[in-house]
Amino acid sequence: MRYQITGKQIDIGAALQTHVKDSLGIAVNKYAERPTDANIIFSKSAHEYVCEATVHLSTGLTAQAKAHATEIYAAFDTCCEKMEKQLRRYKRRLKDHHRDRAEPVELFGASSYILAKEVETEEAEPESLQPVIVAEMETKIQSLSVGEAVMQMELAGAPVLVFRNESKDGLNVVYRRDDGNVGWIDPQG
Repeated sequence: MRYQITGKQIDIGAALQTHVKDSLGIAVNKYAERPTDANIIFSKSAHEYVCEATVHLSTGLTAQAKAHATEIYAAFDTCCEKMEKQLRRYKRRLKDHHRDRAEPVELFGASSYILAKEVETEEAEPESLQPVIVAEMETKIQSLSVGEAVMQMELAGAPVLVFRNESKDGLNVVYRRDDGNVGWIDPQG
């Protein structure tokens, strides 16, 4: 597994990098077959350290975890525990998913935009209905079954996932509802 361990405006020493590789390697290899790479980012938010980990699996799915702590090692250890818990929870489905799929998940390119937040005032009306684009970037849309999409959304900890439905060859959306259930949008046509 390839590791990319970085720090945002903080130095990451060799001892921490070794600890990350050893601990995360054991946790991920225990529950996931053939992980391809891992990105671990450390940052500081006020008095706490933040650790964000993303592990890409050979099946094309991605698992993510994030943790905060006052010590940098504690932040990583908590993040690693969260990652291990996610992978343990989905171990059977990850293996079943890999057995059914001969090829990794297919990815399609798409544009992703970040829109500026509108400041609402009682008297001012917006000049136009066109939103202000703050950032534009490339993103990938995965070709998945509905079950795989729900699993990917939960592994990534995302509130919503846009995917290409393999069975209908169209764009679909799964999302976490306020009542805790998962919603699925399947446009007709």
